[in-house]
Formats: sequence, C-alpha cells, structure tokens
Amino acid sequence: MLRESFLEALVAEDLGRGDLFARISTSKSIRAFIIAKSDGIFAGQEYVVTLAKMYGLSLEWKVNDGESFKKEKELLFVSGDSKIILSLERSILDMLLHASSIATLTAQYVKAIADTGVKLLDTRKTRPLLRTFEKYAVRCGGGVNHRMGLDDCLMLKDTHLKTIDDLDSFMKEVRQKIPFTSKVEIECEDLDMVQKAMKAGADIVMCDNMTIEKTKEVVAFRNKYFPHILLEASGNVTLDTIREIAQTGVDAISSGSIIHQANWIDLSMRVGK
Repeated sequence: MLRESFLEALVAEDLGRGDLFARISTSKSIRAFIIAKSDGIFAGQEYVVTLAKMYGLSLEWKVNDGESFKKEKELLFVSGDSKIILSLERSILDMLLHASSIATLTAQYVKAIADTGVKLLDTRKTRPLLRTFEKYAVRCGGGVNHRMGLDDCLMLKDTHLKTIDDLDSFMKEVRQKIPFTSKVEIECEDLDMVQKAMKAGADIVMCDNMTIEKTKEVVAFRNKYFPHILLEASGNVTLDTIREIAQTGVDAISSGSIIHQANWIDLSMRVGK
C-alpha cells in the first residue's frame, strides 16, 4: 500500500464521520509535543513527515529514525491548527508506538550478534496490510528485510517441496522462468536435504529448526563444497538463543518475533511548551 493511501486509511479509521470535538471547538494555533515515557529506539519519522505535509503541520524533530531515546525525552514538536493536531493525535502516536516498539526489540536482537557479522532478518509474519510499515520499522532497528512478498524471491518451503517430484528438473525450469536477478531459497530440515538443495542450485539454504550441532554440520558442508551459497537459520530464535545460532557460521538469522512479539513502549502527546 502506498504511504499516502495507508495514512489516509489510518486517519479515516479514527475520524469516522468527523471528530466531534473539532465540530464544537474553535481553531487555535498550538504547539504540541511527543514525550517518551519509556526508553527505546525511534521509528516512524518518515510516515509522520508525510502525514504532516498532507495536513499542513510543522514539525521540529528532536530524534530521528534509528536513534535511541530515554524516558522523559521530548521527541517531536508539532505546530499548527488545534483541531487538526488533536484529531490526528492518536494516529500519530499509534504509528510512532508501533514502529518504535518493533525497532526497539529489533535493536536488542541486533546488539546480541553485533560482533558476529551475521545479519538479522525479518519474515513475512506481519500484520495484514502492515508489511511495508513493519518492515520499515525493522530497518530502523538495524535489522535487514527478508523478501517483501512472493514476487521478489522464490522460497521453496516444505509445503512446496511436497508437490515437487524431481527437484533437479524443477530447478532447471525455475532458472528459465523466474527473473534473472531473483534468488532461490530452499528450506531444509536436515543435512540430507541441504545436500540435495545445494546440488540442485539453490542460492540460499534455510536451516529450519535445526539444532546447533546440525547447523554446524551444514556450515561445514557448505564451506567445503558450496562456499558461494548463503545460509539462513530460522526457528526457535530468541534473545537467549540468537548468539549461539550466529556463532555456528551461518550468514543470516531470520525471526518473526522481532515484529509479532514486540511489546509497545510508552509515548504521549502534550499541548503547550
């Protein structure tokens, strides 16, 4: 969904047939600000900038996307018509809360593997119609986006593989029909499947829910016979396990939890000052 369309839908959801306070109040020129009520990593700036342009508001930023902030930090000042600012208050806060919460948790995962050279990837486990927004928040937290959808990388998961009779023949057909720049990733649960996937010509192999020991075996096999193939580890990834997984030698670790397990931080809007 285009950013403007997303923002229009966001505001329409809250306004309904019109803000009742705006109907009876008098317009005034005011200055409001967003204040942090907990620590975190900031995200949502790009969307608020677009929203402000759509509604004629002036912004003064005290923090930018990807930057950390502490409790009681003033993050953003918003100036303009009181009716507009108060009508958009919840929309602005919800975007900043949602995005910053994802960025904050993502940053914790990234920090845990910062010295390993391993990339933290998100997944397609996003809320309906919020994928672009949530994956943007992941980037603000220092993570790297996995595929955005089914059209930018061919991933053969266990469900797909059940429908394929001959992987080698299928992969030859794949290379003739998908875009030249598109990569093929194959999900594998054991070393035997890994060997078949690599020999068939996979660009990326996913070590799906493998133990640390099995993952190390895959890394050793890849390094010896197919050093050009990238390895992604996925499954059972938590803040407690991610570092040990990274130390196996994989290239990337994917986790849906950086999005769907992010607990909302606390931000508030105040008028004046």
